[in-house]
Amino acid sequence: GSGVTVEGCAPAPGVATPPLADSKASAAADDDDDDIDLFGEETEEEKKAAEARAAVAKKPSKKESGKSSVLLDVKPWDDETDMVKLEEAVRSVQMEGLLWGASKLVPVGYGIKKLQIMMTIVDDLVSVDNVIEEYLTVEPINEYVQSCDIVAFNKI
Repeated sequence: GSGVTVEGCAPAPGVATPPLADSKASAAADDDDDDIDLFGEETEEEKKAAEARAAVAKKPSKKESGKSSVLLDVKPWDDETDMVKLEEAVRSVQMEGLLWGASKLVPVGYGIKKLQIMMTIVDDLVSVDNVIEEYLTVEPINEYVQSCDIVAFNKI
């Protein structure tokens, strides 16, 4: 290598060895990396790629709002509650984005049955908590309904 001398050996006559101080300065000049950008300046290719990503992100996509399938347990006040009228009262709740599905009566105990009913909702239009709190547990439906529980909530 250049700048290395071995004792007892003379440097080759046609090879010039640079002085030690100059070798450090030239090594520092060789280490000057133009590839590393410490200040985050973008190259032309990166700018074009960023503009292309932004153009794709700005395109309005027609995303359909999500739907959910909800299984509710509707519990009556006691065993003397008319379950047919309870189901009619529950199904009387109508709003945009709410569709009532199949239902069945499930025995709880001591002759009491609860209504299990399926409903499909459009997530952007209907809130399950809103349906329960503002429709199913208020007058006149609360004459039949003691409480409602969400048994299953599945995104469609």
